Amino acid sequence: MSGKTVNSAILLLVIGNAMALISDVFIKLLEPGAPVFQFAFLRCVITLLFLLPLAGQLDRKRLFAGFRIHAFRAHIHLAGILCMVIALGNLPLATANAVFYAAPILVMVLSVFLFRERLTPLSVSAVFSGFAGIVVILRPVEFNWAAVAALGSAFALAINAVMVRQLPKKQSTVHKLFLNYLLILPAAGALAWWEGAAWDSGILISALGSSLFILGYNITVLLAYQQVDANQVTSAEYTGLIWAVGIGWVGFGEVPDAWFLAGSLMIVVPLILIGLRHRRREPARGFNGGKVQLAHEYCE
Repeated sequence: MSGKTVNSAILLLVIGNAMALISDVFIKLLEPGAPVFQFAFLRCVITLLFLLPLAGQLDRKRLFAGFRIHAFRAHIHLAGILCMVIALGNLPLATANAVFYAAPILVMVLSVFLFRERLTPLSVSAVFSGFAGIVVILRPVEFNWAAVAALGSAFALAINAVMVRQLPKKQSTVHKLFLNYLLILPAAGALAWWEGAAWDSGILISALGSSLFILGYNITVLLAYQQVDANQVTSAEYTGLIWAVGIGWVGFGEVPDAWFLAGSLMIVVPLILIGLRHRRREPARGFNGGKVQLAHEYCE
């Protein structure tokens, strides 16, 4: 599976999204009341350790180029991780992931306000349909702090994605990832210290599994988009929602209802239509897929 053909790239994305869901499962399996800050700190430390063998790709002469943007994104990333842990711990797996898919929609909205971009009629429809889909899934009677956390995670994904264009253009993905996790550590460590929770080896196992599988997702994404036009395969990203439904149903007994199915379609279908339209009109080469650049777990 080199990712050099459309079919192999699609297969890589399907496998990658399954790995991302397994990462979510490690989070969901945390014990109720588990120290959230301790988990976030350990996950960041472990991810940074996984990246050390790739340190040769760092531009050491300009290691901290774009420091302010990197620092801002890092702390937004940390907030997103904390929101994600709360959401996954209290919402069905598929419901939380469906709300996470609001991130591409939020990217469109933020791009209008921050960069004065213009939305096409189809993009406007996707925004309204997506937000309506979120309301359908969560429903006002079920809206709670876990739902707010899921939306917070989606906002964090969207902000990080929008801010990517502010980073130095020549920095490699490894460089961006390395700085992101390095700059998170002081705040994450301080929060873990303030939390004052006793050491829990179970947290270490969950953090290790979550970090390992989300990095596996990032690798499959890079391979898939490296040599295939993004718009040819990006729809495969939405198989993540299918994995979420399947794993949630089999592993946690979470049976999706009609509200969930209807809301998910309202979120995902317009995004797929946008991707198909871009494919027909101006296929773009490179790493610019739908949920990919949002990193489900912060690919950059």
